[in-house]
Amino acid sequence: MKGSFFSRNTRLISQKIIASWDSFNHWFFTTPERAILEAYEAAQAIQKIEIEQFGGKKISPESGNYSENVMAFWRGDLNRNLAIIKVRLAEFKLGFTLADTADSNLLEKLNFIDEIISKYSTQDEASTAALSINVENVTNQADSEEAEIFKEKEPSATQKKGVFPRSIGRTFNKIAKDFTPTAEEEFVKNYRTSRTRTRRAVRFLLLLIIIPLLTQHFSKQLLLKPILQHFQSENTPTIFLNLEMEEKALNELKSFERKLQFERLLRQAPELSPEEIKAEVKNKAIEISEEFRYQSSSAISNIFADVISLISFAMVIALSKKDIVFIQSLLDKIVYGLSDSAKAFLIILITDIFVGFHSPHGWEILLEGVAQHLGLPASRNAIFLFIATFPVILNTIFKYWIFRYLSRLSPSALATLKEMDE
Repeated sequence: MKGSFFSRNTRLISQKIIASWDSFNHWFFTTPERAILEAYEAAQAIQKIEIEQFGGKKISPESGNYSENVMAFWRGDLNRNLAIIKVRLAEFKLGFTLADTADSNLLEKLNFIDEIISKYSTQDEASTAALSINVENVTNQADSEEAEIFKEKEPSATQKKGVFPRSIGRTFNKIAKDFTPTAEEEFVKNYRTSRTRTRRAVRFLLLLIIIPLLTQHFSKQLLLKPILQHFQSENTPTIFLNLEMEEKALNELKSFERKLQFERLLRQAPELSPEEIKAEVKNKAIEISEEFRYQSSSAISNIFADVISLISFAMVIALSKKDIVFIQSLLDKIVYGLSDSAKAFLIILITDIFVGFHSPHGWEILLEGVAQHLGLPASRNAIFLFIATFPVILNTIFKYWIFRYLSRLSPSALATLKEMDE
């Protein structure tokens, strides 16, 4: 019965894996054709607007007699389609080796796309660059924003020697910029860019957390546990993975036996003969053995499931390298948005949790939980040795970071930190 259940589960799992793999192969190998088709449809949409609204000419104020708002609408439609074309062409270039270069339809579509985008390659490049997904541009923009932040934090020598404080000049420049004709458009553009970055950063963080957890859970429940249960029969002599589990089981059995004797002496339980007591203890021993056999198989499956989870975590990072830029931008925004007292508070909180006076108790509980999860013996000597060395290394790293970087990034936060520590 168990073998048939396992075979049915194995067959179902293998069918799902094969179907998923076939679907992935179909999606992967048809990526160039799919990308070109979507880019071609976007180019056709642009040509349709040119024919129907601008007499077959280029989409521009000179080609049609439209108001400013109507022209902005057509420009937005144009920019959206051009962005689609750029993204799909980038996908096509990544999978170019998989495309059928002998296909005449593919070459015709590429020529048509080139004819459409050549009209807007010079004048509209600046407006469409902000909508295209380009990792180098995002990285350079993030680096420039960070450079501007450091420039505000650390003024140059000439600025330090100015007659007036730099904040007065920045204030007047900001007021003057708010009165420019494009101030509202720039504000909306910056807001949309910031919102898009924040959404992508939060989505990437959720993927980094959810995908490994789901992978660990489902691989353990659907793949590893059925395999272990199939190969682990009831007559398997190996029940305990380490001596600690065996001692725990023996103590539990002894406690049960003492409980029976205690209840019999207090007359809270019926009198039992030695044979009946022996039978009760035997049943309890079988129950404890089943429980610890399950814990042992669960610990073994946890090891392999954790490895699979780490592989999925690495794959998410490898396939979404461009999203790391948005994570860095979000973290910079959060850190620089905090006040000096909030920064000092968080630093003290983190250091006290990991390297503070009460942190050894937390490390001990954490290490014992990890050992139990993996089925390893929780050696007291190994735990105490780890606690005696690792928090010291963390404390040294924290102090070096505070001395080396915090004093340069935020001197006022460093002063607040020293006052709070004292």
